[in-house]
Amino acid sequence: MKNILKYLLLSLFFVSITSCDNEDQDQLVITPSGSGEITAPATGAKYILNPEEESTNPAFTLTWNAADYGIPTEINYIVQFAAAGTDFAEPYLAGSTTNLNLTWTIQEFNGACVTAGLSPFVEGELEIRVISTVGSNAVEQQISETITVIVTPFTTDLPKIAVPGNHQGWDPASAPTLAASGFGETDYEGYVWLDGEYKFVAPDATGGFFWGNTDWGDDGTFTGNLVADDEVNCNATTTGFYFVTANTTTLKYTTKAMSWGIIGGSIPNTGWNSDIDMTYNPETRTHTITLDFVNPSSDGGFKFRPNNDWAGNLGDNDADGSLETDGANIEVPENGNYTVTLDLSNPREYTYSLVKN
Repeated sequence: MKNILKYLLLSLFFVSITSCDNEDQDQLVITPSGSGEITAPATGAKYILNPEEESTNPAFTLTWNAADYGIPTEINYIVQFAAAGTDFAEPYLAGSTTNLNLTWTIQEFNGACVTAGLSPFVEGELEIRVISTVGSNAVEQQISETITVIVTPFTTDLPKIAVPGNHQGWDPASAPTLAASGFGETDYEGYVWLDGEYKFVAPDATGGFFWGNTDWGDDGTFTGNLVADDEVNCNATTTGFYFVTANTTTLKYTTKAMSWGIIGGSIPNTGWNSDIDMTYNPETRTHTITLDFVNPSSDGGFKFRPNNDWAGNLGDNDADGSLETDGANIEVPENGNYTVTLDLSNPREYTYSLVKN
């Protein structure tokens, strides 16, 4: 009798385990039956992003319904952005969450839109979709219906025009550029190595420089007047390094031949009395010089000067390699032989390096 009871209890135990296993298996059966559909914003909503507004302010919030997988389980949501017409061939991963909403700041949303393929300062269509998955391996993917919003993003890069010409093979895409002082400004300036004839070319809506864009040349009098129609090529009669300005509103341009040198108390023998000329390399578009420096206890450092003149001299206010007009003296860390490189190729954002040999 005892044996019968033992077998009976053992059988009940196995039945119980089997029932629990089946129950667990039923709980693990996931049946995708509804994606998380976007509830806001509505298709067609417009957003004009303002570069003057505080960049950490919220700019865009996306909300959606919970996806349905047939059982209670944690769901992961991925938000993708893409420029309209690209069919999400190379989507931008805009964010991920287990919540039913995401918010982007002005800086975040603007960067995402530009990265996704929208052009700065141009109204463009941004397609958005939400992908839901479950589990650590992101299985059972469901994709929402796509919505389209209209966005005008911006760029913090300064407006630029290109200067193609004989000095670089008349290729606007690879030409040196001039930069304006700020958004909406047309007072372009920069440094260019010129060798004969050249023109000024505006960017297209995508920021690219190509023939067929608006371009300007001289009006034929060679007195600094720009025209966009019936123009002739501008001309630098002497090959060299120039400071070039062009204003596409006032239609005026100027060129000034420039030579750069360094001057300072850390330079033996000459000190602050006279410049030592730097050498320009058109291939690297930089000026360089190699010489001995000392680090005196006072009145040390050095600065860059154009044309042996204090007007327009460059120094470094923050010791960060970025140059400012009339900036602070550039300090030399210790005595030794150094190579100094001056880079004026990025208009209005000039830099230098000081490397001990």
